[in-house]
Amino acid sequence: MKSVVIKKKDLIYNIEQIKKYSNINGKDDSGNPVKIIAVVKGNGYGLDLVKYTKLLIDQGINFFAVSTVEEAISLREANIKEDILMLSSTSIKSEVKKLIENNIVLAIGSEEAMQVAQEIGKEKNKKIRVHIKIDTGFGRYGFCYEKREELIEVIKFSNNIKIEGVFSHFSVAFYDEKYTKEQFKRFIDCIEVMQMNKIETGMLHICNSSAFLKFPYMHLNAVRIGSAFLGRIQVKNILGLRKIGYLKSNVSEIKTLPKGFNVGYSNIYKTKKETKIAIIPCGYIDGVNMGILKDTFRLIDKIRYLKNDLKAFFKKQSLTVKIGNQECKIIGRIAMCNVIVDITNKEINIGDEAIFEVNTGFIDSSIRREYK
Repeated sequence: MKSVVIKKKDLIYNIEQIKKYSNINGKDDSGNPVKIIAVVKGNGYGLDLVKYTKLLIDQGINFFAVSTVEEAISLREANIKEDILMLSSTSIKSEVKKLIENNIVLAIGSEEAMQVAQEIGKEKNKKIRVHIKIDTGFGRYGFCYEKREELIEVIKFSNNIKIEGVFSHFSVAFYDEKYTKEQFKRFIDCIEVMQMNKIETGMLHICNSSAFLKFPYMHLNAVRIGSAFLGRIQVKNILGLRKIGYLKSNVSEIKTLPKGFNVGYSNIYKTKKETKIAIIPCGYIDGVNMGILKDTFRLIDKIRYLKNDLKAFFKKQSLTVKIGNQECKIIGRIAMCNVIVDITNKEINIGDEAIFEVNTGFIDSSIRREYK
């Protein structure tokens, strides 16, 4: 049976290293420790949203961020009472109402979203908790940094809103230092204009995992940590963070193929001699050979991906899976639900455990998560 195994000891180690690094790098302007906001979007980066969040709570984390209404409600239904920030701004009244009813902190990134929150606040005769989202050059959610005066006007006429924070999001913190610094400057400029207009800005946060590690002076009041907890980062691993998850399955079939036999889709691999194979019921739907999304990289990274894809096409595939204590070569193209492995001259039996190094965020949520 397939399962995602999360190495609890290593996950806790990562959490502790991140907490220490956050404390080492100073206090906010009020002398308080920098707040860690744990981002648990995407089913908790594939670790099981509720289980993962509860483990973080046990380790002293008490502020969380999600990307969808469904994620926020799932946490409340699991009796998680800690603060939850909805990272995505929405102007859909039914969604905003549901979030408010469940005491979720709203992200407000547009005049329309502010109007909806203000309207519901007036209906309920209460102050709506919000973090203002500033778009500093990502081009997604948020008030455009160049239109600070418009933002000020929107806020001044929103008396049913309680601003508890202001935030933005870096687009290339993992490699483009110049643009990241420009985004940070734009954010600080917006904060200064808000404060000059006597607007309470509350908790300030812009760092994601990459910026958290690379730019300590950008920590401000809080940082948002997601992939770093999993030990999967795109910058230098200065904290010695450990990769904490893997995919576990079993050998389901074993057979011997003759020389010159095609293997897998597209006939990209042909046996050079009589070959003993094992079939394992895991494929790309389970995250096998699925890395960080290709559209998040520089041109040079995209070229490397293309080069690797071409190598695979021309039968130079070198992916492996560990069966028992033996590294075995995957041959042929990885299918949706299975891989074929060369086990010639190896002592391997049906039912033997197979372990894949995977990014848990790409594994279907229907597969069991197992904390060990």
